[in-house]
This record gives sequence, C-alpha cells and structure tokens, in this order.
Amino acid sequence: MVPGYRRTRPPRATRVLMLNQVDDNRRCQNHHAMPALRPQLTPPYRHLLAIDTSTDVLSLALAISDGTANVSAWAITTTSGASGAKASAGMVPAIQKLVRDAGLTFTDLDAVVFGQGPGAFTGLRTACAVAQGLAASARPGGMPVVPVNSLLATAQAARVEQADATARQWTACLDARMGEVYVARYRFDAGLTPVTLPVEIAASGLMTPLALREALTGSTDGLAGNAHAVYADVLADLPAAPVWVSATPSATALLHLTPALWAAGAAVPAAAAMPLYVRDKVAQTTAEREAAKRASTVDPTHG
Repeated sequence: MVPGYRRTRPPRATRVLMLNQVDDNRRCQNHHAMPALRPQLTPPYRHLLAIDTSTDVLSLALAISDGTANVSAWAITTTSGASGAKASAGMVPAIQKLVRDAGLTFTDLDAVVFGQGPGAFTGLRTACAVAQGLAASARPGGMPVVPVNSLLATAQAARVEQADATARQWTACLDARMGEVYVARYRFDAGLTPVTLPVEIAASGLMTPLALREALTGSTDGLAGNAHAVYADVLADLPAAPVWVSATPSATALLHLTPALWAAGAAVPAAAAMPLYVRDKVAQTTAEREAAKRASTVDPTHG
C-alpha cells in the first residue's frame, strides 16, 4: 500500500452511474419488480465485464459465455482507448455503450473483472474505483469482483496473441518507468484458457533493465511485455531469447484467466477489491531520474 494513501471517492462519472442505478432500482421497487437473482450456472456466471487501465491503454471487454469455462467459445466484444487521466472521464460512457450495444443492462452482469496491477498508479485506482462502483450499485446485494494481476494478464495476452496453448513458462516484463521494470514469472499448463491457475514461480517485483538482462540471459521462457521496446538499448540483443511478444494486459486476457481465478476463489465482494502496488514511491526527484537514467545505460561488456 502506498504510504499516505487514502480511499477517495470514485471518479465523478462513476458516482453519476451509481446514482442513476439507485434511481433505476427505486423505480423497480415502486413497480414491485425488483430484479430476481438468477440461478447459478456452472460456472456461476454468464455475462462478464472486464476492465484494464494498468498501462497507457484503456481496454474493455464484455463477454457472454455459453455457460462453460471455454472462453474461446464465448461471444466477446471489445473496445479500447487512451488510459491515464482521460480514462476516468471516458471509461464509464464506453462501458455503458458496450453493455447497451449487447442488449444488456448492468443488472444482467454477473461479475466485473479488472486488472489490479502492478501498473500505472492512476490507472489502477481508476479501474478499481469503477469496478467497485459498478459491482456495488448494479443491483441489490451487488455482484462479485475478480481482481487479476496485470503481469499474469500480460503473459496470458502474449499466449492469446500467439495462439500458444502449450505448457511452458512465461516471464512478464512491463515498463514501470523511473528506470525500472515490473517482472513476474509463471508456469502455464497446456490449453489457451487456463483450467487451473498458472503457478507463480516468481512474484511481482521490480528490476532495473540491466538486472533483467542478466536474469533473462539463457532463459528458455516465453517473454511478454513492453519492456523490450522501452529498454531496447539494453534488451534488444538479449541472447538466446526464443520469443519476446510485445503484449500488454488486455481485457480479453483477463477474461481468459477468469474461469481459473473463479475456481480458485479469487472473486471478492466489491469492498474487498484493491489495487496491487509493487512500488511505494510514484515519482522521482530530478537527481533520482538522472541516476536512474545512468543506471539504465548499456553495460559496455554487452557491446
């Protein structure tokens, strides 16, 4: 948790959505037509909304499942846009359109899935606030929220992009700015959609590009993320890297991970959904930025 961090009100657009939903619920009460809870399916969801703003891309997806855990058979609609400061203003209208175009209402949703981090500080807070607001206000009693590690989602996004359903290990590497990289390592079983939760071999952490280069030299893992492009001067000629997929977390990848996460008990009430921060500090002084820049330059021994 970031020192001094306080819970804040959700973005204005989210608060408006929550108030509108309260009005809708009151109208239902006035007409004695409260939305009935649907019987549980196996798995217990059919309509899922996924949100990711952990990078500079806003990624949204709405899934209508076929009642199975085979995500490849689901009907998935996606949309994307700019994340960061712009996301809080445009995200809720984009979600409203996504749901409306599918012929659904928010009361039809069974869960909200969101990328919890690590990643962009503002993006994580925005996605979490919107997920909480939607889940708490969509219907009486709320709906579950499924937080997804953004590095796990990065590895899964690479698997989806490559249509790689093999059993193998993946190292996810996302630019953390400030001259560092978010890194985690996972072992996936065979199958494009994981049946069981991938094994976390190395938990989410921070590395400098040079330290990452040393760690990855000789690795046979699949490599996923944008660190390769951001720190190309250090990582471009990485020896013996069989695959580096420039993937970033996507809402579709979150959906592919949802069945395994749900089965593992990762769905939580809205109030329990929290961002995942790996770094306590979110800004550097000028001197620190210069030091990080020097530390990120190419090691002469690597040519």
